[in-house]
Amino acid sequence: MTTIRPFNIAIPEDALEDLRHRLAITRWPDRETPNNWTQGIPLDYVRELGSYWQNDYDWRRCESWLNSQPQFTTEIDNLEFHFLHIRSRNENALPLVITHGWPGSIIEFTKIIEPLTNPAAHGGNNSDAFHLVLPTLPGFGFSGKPKSPGWGVERIGRAWGKLMARLGYDRYVAQGGDWGAVVTACMGISESDHCAGIHMNMPVVSPTKAALQDLTVFEKKALDDSQHYWDWDSGYSKEQSTRPQTLGYGLTDSPIGQASWIIEKFWAWTDCDGHPENVLTRDELLDNVMLYWLPSAAASSARLYWESFSVIGQQQEHVHVPTGVSIFPREIFRASRRWVEERFKSLVYYNVLEKGGHFAAFEQPDCFVSELRSCFRNLR
Repeated sequence: MTTIRPFNIAIPEDALEDLRHRLAITRWPDRETPNNWTQGIPLDYVRELGSYWQNDYDWRRCESWLNSQPQFTTEIDNLEFHFLHIRSRNENALPLVITHGWPGSIIEFTKIIEPLTNPAAHGGNNSDAFHLVLPTLPGFGFSGKPKSPGWGVERIGRAWGKLMARLGYDRYVAQGGDWGAVVTACMGISESDHCAGIHMNMPVVSPTKAALQDLTVFEKKALDDSQHYWDWDSGYSKEQSTRPQTLGYGLTDSPIGQASWIIEKFWAWTDCDGHPENVLTRDELLDNVMLYWLPSAAASSARLYWESFSVIGQQQEHVHVPTGVSIFPREIFRASRRWVEERFKSLVYYNVLEKGGHFAAFEQPDCFVSELRSCFRNLR
């Protein structure tokens, strides 16, 4: 089936009542022993968050906003995909597909839709306009959940190529961070006949031994931070890449468990000066969590790690399409220009920013928009 169908979110009220009931009867662990986040997200904050979620949070606000956007579903390779498709008023706009990662969602892109599609109203020129396609990864949000193995990053990249063709775009560009960056790099390989260029805010590269010699200050700090991630911040990835089903039982049953699993990463990976609500509102954090809780996507989203985690280290095939990279200071992995150039052979844009982290479009939307305009300006 190649039909594109309009989509409207309509969560039953009893699902929201069930959420509030589960929050009310949460069985809490004891308090962490240190007075910080080093053992995980602190009990006092999660209690406060849970009370707000139960008593004050308004899902219908988020649902209404999503339903105000052009939403669709379509079937690709026997799997249903949910996506937003926002066309610019400028018919000559450049088509752009943006891919989220874990633990993100299309909620990350709410602040950049208008500036990218209607740049003249947001400090840009009409010539900077994009037609936006924002798909939801398989097993995430309101996309379908694969029933059998095989939905890794390469297949997702090919699926996005089919989606863009189905929408009538013969030439387009692609962007991504986190898993979205890996999918975008895959598109730069498999979809190069139609994908005119790519941009990433977390390019995945493995520097050669030669590139690890005579390290710059930037590279030394990047390696130190990467080692800290593997030592202290990567346990979630080991669990999701090896036993996503086992993990899914607890997260699917407990909203506090699901929220804690996700929001702890927003503390660790945002440029938030010690607390995620310094950079994102409580509603924004919970809106994103709801796209995991409501569709019971804990296990199905985690399976992307089981499908593709090994590919990150192995997938170093050269990419030859024009490539842009923006490095934000609180990104998990930060690659220097020379490291990027080892794999991405046509690097046309590279910039290191002063503020922002892993969820760049969510944290620093103005800067993110400026980076995409600058990167893709010469590819129009």
